[in-house]
Amino acid sequence: MTQTVAVLGTGKIGEALLSGMIRGGWPASKLLVTARRAERAEELRSRYGVEAVTNAEAAKRADTLILTVKPQDMAKLLDELAPHVPADRLVISGAAGVPTAFFEERLSPGIPVVRVMTNTPALVDEAMSVISAGSHATAGHLAHTEEIFGSVGKTLRVPESQQDAATALSGSGPAYFYFLVEAMTDAGILLGLPRAQAHDLIVQAAIGAAVMLRDSGEHPVKLREAVTSPAGTTINAIVELEKHGVRAALIAALEAARDRSRELASGNS
Repeated sequence: MTQTVAVLGTGKIGEALLSGMIRGGWPASKLLVTARRAERAEELRSRYGVEAVTNAEAAKRADTLILTVKPQDMAKLLDELAPHVPADRLVISGAAGVPTAFFEERLSPGIPVVRVMTNTPALVDEAMSVISAGSHATAGHLAHTEEIFGSVGKTLRVPESQQDAATALSGSGPAYFYFLVEAMTDAGILLGLPRAQAHDLIVQAAIGAAVMLRDSGEHPVKLREAVTSPAGTTINAIVELEKHGVRAALIAALEAARDRSRELASGNS
């Protein structure tokens, strides 16, 4: 029997999950949503044919609760849910930097909690969702979580101790590529190309490179070397990137993102 799933906090990621589950064959009759604003709840109900309910009602009726609110709003939401969530429910958190212990301490003793860090490519079914079990979550709970998040992309299980690193690489990862595309587009304009053409060239190069990385199985160094001819244009560009410390800057940036995730965790523990 298909379980009832409630998505609490249906912003962009929550709606992407909802849409992905429906496209994957999850019955709309088994999906519940909550939203702060009545007009947003009505929008979701009309668009997807799901039932919009209160947070308390979702806690009572759903077998699985997916919490997609912002980290700073999680404590307030849990205070609202706690009196209504039985210990046999599965709670899935999508909040960055909030450990499973934060939920286990505030909800029914023994309640299974799974932590997930997904990313915005969920909106186009190309997410990477990193999944970790809390103290009471079983292999079955992890498999159920993978089924849900697999509707919007790929999934990967890691120990919770690795979630901060995964957040830095994958959760924030798309933003780094957008930043790179932005900079390369500006370079194209400097070199005399119209913005639209520069954008199209860079985006297609990014798509092609990503597909080659995914499908070839080759190390990125080998793929880069295949483009880098002796005394050619590419090696000149690589020399400038190394001269300006781009590699070191990227490593430092990811360390900073990981550290911020840890700070969020220390404030939600």
